[in-house]
Amino acid sequence: MIRRATALTLSILTALAAALLGLLPSAPAARADSIRDREYWLGEYGIEKAWEVSKGAGVKVAVIDSGIDGTHPDLHGAVVGGHDSSGAGSPDGQKPIGAKPEHGTLVATMLAGRGHGQDPGKDGVGPDGIVGVAPEAQLLSASTWLGSPNPAGISDQAQIPDAVRWAVDQGAKVINISLGSSSPVWPESWDSAFLYAEQHDVVIVAAAGNRVGGNVQVGAPATIPGVLTVAGLDRQRKASVDSSSQGISIGVAAPAEELAGGLPGGEYAEWAGTSGAAPIVSGVAALIRSKWPDMSAAQVINRIVSTAKDAGAPGPDPIYGRGILDAEAALKADVPVTSVNPLGSIADWIRVHRKGAGPAPTAPDETAAPTTPATAVPEPSAPTPRNDPAESPWPALTVILSAVLVLGTAAGGGLHVWRRSVRSRADGAALPPDAAASAEPEESHPGS
Repeated sequence: MIRRATALTLSILTALAAALLGLLPSAPAARADSIRDREYWLGEYGIEKAWEVSKGAGVKVAVIDSGIDGTHPDLHGAVVGGHDSSGAGSPDGQKPIGAKPEHGTLVATMLAGRGHGQDPGKDGVGPDGIVGVAPEAQLLSASTWLGSPNPAGISDQAQIPDAVRWAVDQGAKVINISLGSSSPVWPESWDSAFLYAEQHDVVIVAAAGNRVGGNVQVGAPATIPGVLTVAGLDRQRKASVDSSSQGISIGVAAPAEELAGGLPGGEYAEWAGTSGAAPIVSGVAALIRSKWPDMSAAQVINRIVSTAKDAGAPGPDPIYGRGILDAEAALKADVPVTSVNPLGSIADWIRVHRKGAGPAPTAPDETAAPTTPATAVPEPSAPTPRNDPAESPWPALTVILSAVLVLGTAAGGGLHVWRRSVRSRADGAALPPDAAASAEPEESHPGS
């Protein structure tokens, strides 16, 4: 039986330059026309080359975060729908809320910023400000109140599944979750929402978390099977000491330091954290889904992780996952077709680990895409007994053999005492009252 997450607390995953957390409040906002030069990941991670194939047109990407300020100049026309899961925001999800109200706008501009300026290019992208990884994608904003007490009283645990279901119902093909916790275990109430997304063929991308923020190990929701979890890199393409965490659920690594993004009110900031690495990968997923609208979520994730450049220990590892993001290869390489999500399946996990909770929940839509079969990837869940009595014969055999051994020992001991008794009576000597217990040498246990 797994442990239940009864007090899961979600927070915004940021690690910024001043004190490594927070938004440099004393620093002046950067000029918009200098921001574009800061987006090193566009060239160094193959994104500009990937634009030769796709820019994300026609794909809806949901951002579950603190709300997106859709009035930012670089997001003009980008936000096409919104929802508030907290009860404390605006119905359109565009009111920045929570402990880090600026966070959602930072994420959104990196994911699908369009830039701005007097002379936009033929693709509509302006010459100034932030251009996102998928500048032609459409954004859905699901606002949540995290990191401080919600004045509306709706818990962290209730907001996330509500936002996920809303995003799926609005036609999101990719969901970005740059939020996290210090616990690898998620509430059982989340199962059905993430299953709903899986059954509707949605790619979910989540941030791994930041070591400097106390998340040494990856926490939920980035531990949920099937979710594409993103670790963070520094400018030298090494695992970030502060802006990343580790765990077996990591799928790919992307830039997480010296990032640039837009702030509510039309300004900009340099920031860091896997919160910024996740929308880079979500943007690449949007590019793929735009190029191949009929490609399954499992195949989209497989393209991203199978084309990543191996780093760290050979093969998948808990620091870099399957490797470092290569957007150009993800859009241009020949990748074998697969129906299996290499990062697992929440449907399979529920079937194995929620045995006491009845059958796995299913989506109301009976025409939803079938779930994918299990993979050999270790499931990032709370530890469970290696030998389940309901599935393995060894515990029962062990009990039987132990009973036979005890009975055999008792019988042998009784026979020995009887022989000693007969011998003593024959010699005319009387045994002491506890002779049966003291006559045998003590059994030794090597190593005890």
